[in-house]
Amino acid sequence: MLTQERHRLILDLLSRQDVATVSELAQFTNISESTIRRDLSVLDKEGRLKKVFGGAVSLMQIEGINEPAAAERDRIMPDEKEQIGRYAATLIKDDDFVYIDSGSTTQRLVGHIGATKALFVTNGIVHAQRLMARGLRTIMLGGSIKQKNACVAGADGVRALERFHFTKAFIGTNGIDQDAGFTTPDSEEAAVKEMAIKRSSTAFVLADHTKFGRIFPVTFSMVSKCSIITDRIIGSGIAEKTIVKEAVL
Repeated sequence: MLTQERHRLILDLLSRQDVATVSELAQFTNISESTIRRDLSVLDKEGRLKKVFGGAVSLMQIEGINEPAAAERDRIMPDEKEQIGRYAATLIKDDDFVYIDSGSTTQRLVGHIGATKALFVTNGIVHAQRLMARGLRTIMLGGSIKQKNACVAGADGVRALERFHFTKAFIGTNGIDQDAGFTTPDSEEAAVKEMAIKRSSTAFVLADHTKFGRIFPVTFSMVSKCSIITDRIIGSGIAEKTIVKEAVL
């Protein structure tokens, strides 16, 4: 059996029962336990499951409402985020009216923008500071500030977005699942993301591969509504429902 097929079978079983032992997986795939352990190590490093003592746990389960602070998230997958941000920036043209969502991956986009005549709107405080430092025309979204994530969220932010018509939006997410869609822990941030997507002609979700298969409490869009820019595709079902662009160095 090919490695790719073994991995598919392992993930298929975990998607159905969330947790599986090495012996269960060996019996299910008709593969030796030593091979299963090696496969689990590879899949764990790829962010497709969590390897635990004696087996594995699916990442395709509901996560909690808590998330790391913005500064801590910025240190996670830095090379992949930089890669994604660099590619996303090439999609912005001088005549674009662009919304840039708060988030550690969308923040990497700012440093690579070459379209100096475009107009930008953002709800991220750090994003706005970096856009202005580069001399780019910037509108800071008004509303209540979420201190932990240094962003504007909630009803005021949603109302502020209603008057705009963006050519492109670049959105951050905490989780991507082909059934649950794009998800995040905070309902007020989700409302801003949802409205930004509605007010955009084209919306891109920027996410590294560890976001695939994760589900957080609040859905802000189904995957069919946006294109995904990522470093690596995890889960074939996603590519069947939306456009996925893999950023390359």
